[in-house]
Amino acid sequence: MTAPMPGKIVGVKAAVGQAVKKGETVLVLEAMKMENDIVAPQDGTVASINVSTGDAVESGAVLATLN
Repeated sequence: MTAPMPGKIVGVKAAVGQAVKKGETVLVLEAMKMENDIVAPQDGTVASINVSTGDAVESGAVLATLN
């Protein structure tokens, strides 16, 4: 999962090893004073979370990976 726009991570809703369903929120990205849910593109297991709450990210940055 990649950042759709530059912003700041304000929430991590899933943990490594957690099973997620398509559409389930994994991270919350704040951009332009709006919170955007970063959702799982498919069912899977969270393989890695590459950011922490408070991190600034650029557009296209890899935020998390799924198996």
